[in-house]
Amino acid sequence: MEALERPLPRPTSEDYVVVRLLESLVEARLALRFLDEGLVRNAAGKAFQAWRAFLAALLRLEIDKLLQVVKTEEERKWLMERAVPRVPTTRLVRLSQMLEEVGHYGLSAWTAVALELHDYQYNGPDPDMALSKFRDREEAAVAVVSLIKELVNRIENLKPRIKWNDELENALNELRKATK
Repeated sequence: MEALERPLPRPTSEDYVVVRLLESLVEARLALRFLDEGLVRNAAGKAFQAWRAFLAALLRLEIDKLLQVVKTEEERKWLMERAVPRVPTTRLVRLSQMLEEVGHYGLSAWTAVALELHDYQYNGPDPDMALSKFRDREEAAVAVVSLIKELVNRIENLKPRIKWNDELENALNELRKATK
């Protein structure tokens, strides 16, 4: 986990993808630990952060395809200078849609779950469902676990495309065990 404490590699580097995937796995593991301790709102926040880090990795991994999908030079510049390095929460829906356009099907639906968990982190359970889509802690906890299982599957599918290393493998195995 030392890699997470060092400065991030530049988003133009292939190492950026590896570090962001490791961050995603570590955040997901922390979410499960928080769930075990009964800290559902904290778990929701960590699950959201895990998904956001995963999207950062995907954006960098698919940057060449994404640059072909966007229509204007302004959008290309925004992708390179803002989207990949910062992954703005307010643009997660559009970024997920763009990633779907280049082959990552079903991503938008899972991003919607991540954003609902983000709302839950700040607003807590809401029986009226005005501020949060989760009426109680149990609903949110199920969503956290579901999102993390999806994350594990999607990261496993990326193995052949990235510089997979022992640190990633260990983090993935630990997370896989924790989700059973």
